[in-house]
Amino acid sequence: MAEISLNMYHAVALAAVLFWLGSVLCKKVPVFNRYCIPAPLVGGVCFAAVNTILYASNVAFISFDDTLQTVFMNIFFTTVGFTVSLPQLKKGGKSVALCLVLAIAITFAQNIVGVGIVGALGADPRLGLCAGSIALIGGPGTAAAYGQVMDEMGITGASVAGLACATFGLVSGSIMGGPTAARRIRKHNLICPNKAANVSAEELENESFTTTNGRFVKGFMLLMLALGIGSFVGAVLTDITGITFPSYIGAMITAAVVRNVVDAIHSEFPADEIDTVGNMSLSLFLAMALAGLQLWLLVDLAVPLITALAAQVILMLIFVYFVVFHVMGRDYDAAVMSAGFIGFAMGATSNAMANMQAVTRQHGPSPVAYFAIPMVGSLFIDFINALVITGMLDYLS
Repeated sequence: MAEISLNMYHAVALAAVLFWLGSVLCKKVPVFNRYCIPAPLVGGVCFAAVNTILYASNVAFISFDDTLQTVFMNIFFTTVGFTVSLPQLKKGGKSVALCLVLAIAITFAQNIVGVGIVGALGADPRLGLCAGSIALIGGPGTAAAYGQVMDEMGITGASVAGLACATFGLVSGSIMGGPTAARRIRKHNLICPNKAANVSAEELENESFTTTNGRFVKGFMLLMLALGIGSFVGAVLTDITGITFPSYIGAMITAAVVRNVVDAIHSEFPADEIDTVGNMSLSLFLAMALAGLQLWLLVDLAVPLITALAAQVILMLIFVYFVVFHVMGRDYDAAVMSAGFIGFAMGATSNAMANMQAVTRQHGPSPVAYFAIPMVGSLFIDFINALVITGMLDYLS
């Protein structure tokens, strides 16, 4: 089998091509546009499918340096941090609290379902955690970290199972998010309060704003400042708590502080410019992340894990459709948050943001959702999930 290795420059070029491919397919295939499937997802999964076919046929395996993938991820989440201001915090406090309660509930529910089904089918019940919040709420990073811990505990195959379940979660979470929100919006005739409902997706995509060289430079420099200081902040948080957080947490917090300092001194803040850089970074990051998925790992899942994952999909759809939407207010913001909730509860906060971006690009903005989902999905729930996983592993051992 030939192994084709792409360096980080080839990888980012590939991501750009896959984004364009996904954009074309989203415009040409009505179902993609109707159900708000993100363009990077379409292009990335197409590449992952081709790579899987080549691998299964023993022809070739394409791998690439994902260094810039991490960079783009950190840039995007830093731009999200810049959207947080104290007035928004006061307005969105209730939404964040409710979303966090729902996230805690689904964390326990995922582990109960995973452990229950895997144990009932004769496998080590602790492997059920790999098909629970370790891989789903936690995502690939948590799956890799706890997989190693569980391997050292003598739980055979925990690392592979965790990463395979995380892969499944990333794909299924991306696929389910947009359609679920779109169905709620159509069924209840929900209208975005911040933008006229008859604005087309194409008009939103081509939306423009006036800027200057100085404003763009200022926005970019603020972004780089938050990235650098945030790296240090993240390391300090890890040292203090003993919990390994995603690399972008420190940058998000730093960006929020910088934003409020800029607001406090009444300086002009280049929000549109930073948002533009964030959207570009998200598209490239997501295309690279999905292109790198090794879908053949799903084939190696044992029957108990496959059964547990199928149950998790059903659980998530029921929970979001009948609980999250109603608890969050049964309005347009609640529909957008439903898409985001599926994204981070089945895989990663980046998927949540991509799901919401696909919905809001077509139906209009939702500041409340864009604030609450990343705050819960990338910060608060990491603390709680680590405690839940550790506690359940200790209880089951």
